[in-house]
Amino acid sequence: MKYLLDTDTVSFALRGHGEVGAGIRARKPSDLAVSAITVAELRYGADRKGSRKLHALIDTFMGAVDVVSFDQLAAVDFGRIGSILAERGTPIGEFDVLIAAHAVALRCTLVTNNVRHFSKVPGLSVENWA
Repeated sequence: MKYLLDTDTVSFALRGHGEVGAGIRARKPSDLAVSAITVAELRYGADRKGSRKLHALIDTFMGAVDVVSFDQLAAVDFGRIGSILAERGTPIGEFDVLIAAHAVALRCTLVTNNVRHFSKVPGLSVENWA
């Protein structure tokens, strides 16, 4: 895998916004993945909205990409990255640190619409397909 899709990127794809769909179609499915943390955020949003349609879209999307479990290596990177950001006074939020740490642990590029936000994370490669 080469790319980990951030929650906002998947949301853009589900809504058909921007060029995210084209970016996804331009790559091999084996080059794309989604963190289990992203799935959790998407499911939370769908539950909060009470949207069966959104859950169905998430189901379809997740059937087309690999969902990667958050493991011990990612947990170690989460602690390290979160600590660095806190010491610098540049926190980005725990869920975003979890996703960033997961991308670092997997040694892949995080695809996000929030490049400025995630560029604060040391050792993280980011791209924007929107």
